[in-house]
Amino acid sequence: MFHKELNHPIFQIVSEESQKLGFQTFVVGGFVRDIFLKRTSKDVDFVTVGSGIALATAVRNRLKKAHLSIFKNFGTAQLKTDDWEFEFVGARKESYDRNSRKPKVEDGTFEDDIYRRDFTINALAISLNAPKYGELIDLFGGVEDLKK
Repeated sequence: MFHKELNHPIFQIVSEESQKLGFQTFVVGGFVRDIFLKRTSKDVDFVTVGSGIALATAVRNRLKKAHLSIFKNFGTAQLKTDDWEFEFVGARKESYDRNSRKPKVEDGTFEDDIYRRDFTINALAISLNAPKYGELIDLFGGVEDLKK
């Protein structure tokens, strides 16, 4: 369990707002990797099974000082507060036409989103959903790869 590492108030706020919206939400990528590498990180990526923009907007409404940027073309949002940056994205699924290098992107499941990530260590995730809040999800052996 990674409760200690999730000590910034935003993690609890994201968890609560996700629950209100009926979304499953996870901390993913570099922030999770950096926990294992014992690095300090103030750049956090959230993936939610739902609208990343809706979740970021709900979180922004609870924060006193935060700047919200919405990127509608990508379905993402970013919150900046103090010296922290938080990215919110809805879970995505990518597929490719054999005649194109450009992926077709559509809404997906948590597993779809994790599967499309480039490295096993970027596929590490921590659940923000009760009752599994703080639980590590490592579908591809990213923790073992970090030990190499």
